[in-house]
Amino acid sequence: MTSGWVADEEAAGAWITGQLSATFAALDLPLLARFFEAWGEESAADAASLDAWSAFLRASRPTAELQTEDRHLGGALARVLDGLGLAEARPWIVRTDVSYAAMFALAARRWNVPLTAALHGFAFAWAEAQTSAAVRLVPLGQSAGQRVLTAAAAAIPDAVSRALVLPDDELGAAAPRLAIASAQHETQYSRLFRS
Repeated sequence: MTSGWVADEEAAGAWITGQLSATFAALDLPLLARFFEAWGEESAADAASLDAWSAFLRASRPTAELQTEDRHLGGALARVLDGLGLAEARPWIVRTDVSYAAMFALAARRWNVPLTAALHGFAFAWAEAQTSAAVRLVPLGQSAGQRVLTAAAAAIPDAVSRALVLPDDELGAAAPRLAIASAQHETQYSRLFRS
């Protein structure tokens, strides 16, 4: 936001829906689906797939800040899941390759949330967090934030449909402006909150 790239409602909406369709639908959502499958039935998780996709997702984060954000969110969710009795989450609390997607998939799998519903919920949670940040930082008013979130929510079904059919060799996202903004944010003179 400091750079002025996102300065109003229109730009915030374009940034969020653009990230949803260009990066989230090509990386996070399809990986959530792969984590969901890898968790399998209880005590039948495919550890090799979980490890491989976790390493892939971590390597796909272009900056230390984005890696740290995913690790903190994933670790926090792993602690919650462990506290709720999902012992499979416990080893992930301290893993450097823990991700929010992997832990979200574990919760969905163990609590019998259908994959498509889990993908929709994951995408909406992401869009809501992005919109909340935009409301505080652009800044946007609450009504503008609701319009941005409504537009992002309308794009979620297409993102989920794409994620469900994306082959392994097409996974990944190239978002140079996101990477540049994140790299600049790592050394920004002040921060309002941890991303």
